Amino acid sequence: MDTKAFKRSLHSSENYHRKGFGHEAEVNGVLKSEYQSNLIQQIRENNNTLQRGEVTIQLAQAFGFCWGVERAVAMAYETRQHFPNEDIWVTNELIHNPSVNQRLEEMLIRYVPVDAGNKDFSVVNSGDVVILPAFGATVQEMQLLNDKGCKIIDTTCPWVSKVWNTVEKHKKKNYTSIIHGKYKHEETVATSSFAGTYLIVFNMAEAEYVCNYILNGGNRDEFMSKFSKACSVGFNPDTDLERVGIANQTTMLKTETEQIGKLFEHTMMKKYPPDELNEHFQNFNTICDATQERQDAMFELVKEDLDLMVVIGGFNSSNTTQLQQIPIDRNIPSYHIDSAVRIHPENRIEHKPIGKDLEVVENWLPEGKVVVGITSGASTPDKVVEEVIEKIFELKAVAAVV
Repeated sequence: MDTKAFKRSLHSSENYHRKGFGHEAEVNGVLKSEYQSNLIQQIRENNNTLQRGEVTIQLAQAFGFCWGVERAVAMAYETRQHFPNEDIWVTNELIHNPSVNQRLEEMLIRYVPVDAGNKDFSVVNSGDVVILPAFGATVQEMQLLNDKGCKIIDTTCPWVSKVWNTVEKHKKKNYTSIIHGKYKHEETVATSSFAGTYLIVFNMAEAEYVCNYILNGGNRDEFMSKFSKACSVGFNPDTDLERVGIANQTTMLKTETEQIGKLFEHTMMKKYPPDELNEHFQNFNTICDATQERQDAMFELVKEDLDLMVVIGGFNSSNTTQLQQIPIDRNIPSYHIDSAVRIHPENRIEHKPIGKDLEVVENWLPEGKVVVGITSGASTPDKVVEEVIEKIFELKAVAAVV
């Protein structure tokens, strides 16, 4: 389908909204009380450092709620204010933070149910209000909701929309979109729905596999088995990799996206004459500023003399996982938790190692003086960070008394 034409038509509809409803002042007061933190503000004003007893907290220079997330949450609150009695749905989690999503459920903003892996839109009626989350929604979902006559509230982050525009440019010029991302992630699912021919690569290893196939050929059946869930219908690696463009899931590690882009560029330079490069390769910068800022701040933080690192964010938050990878690569003990409830008495912490299930670690806080680095993903409110810091202070104080 012509996705650009559909978007133009949708955006002109009286049922489509991507701005607030004039309740900003009221909503901002509520958001401030529920999600902001005086303690975090004090730490920011003290060069992102706080020392209490034997514990020194070192906060990253950039962390927590990004502009796109703040915008999405504010729009959801405004939507309930503006439609106090209507049924309100969200097509996915609004953002990847359990406390925020729980709060929305308390406001009777419900999620479209999932049955056997598929969303059941039959529960959504004509005239219902439907919020598209910060990660966006597929073009097919938007079309279905538009056809139903729903009121659509679009909180899609503009950085995500920028990626959609990029893959539409690829499609227009018959380039295959190479998307650096996780094929199951809702943002990448949405992005691929706007693409023409596409292939999703998760990491550098998969990108190298694809580039080796471009240069040397290989076993087509093996290729298709490897990427069976990560490519467009009818994808043919023998013909669809002659012209490629790079795009990404906005929350992936910036440095890896850049490396993947360079790898494909060099591969095409080897495969085709230099003066034909632009006919076979396109690259646009689609890396989110907020993701980049938080990653850069983490790279700076791990240069400090840290005893350990605590990374706070939803367990299904891709940008939080990318932050967690940075201290791990430097052999700094690091714990990914989604809230303060994961910090238990008797010096135990329940955390999620990358690619594994939750596990409990005993004696995770060292005895004596300790320097704890802390950051949080772009969907994590300051209030949650405050609660984690206070829990660490409390745990260390109890240990000192004992």
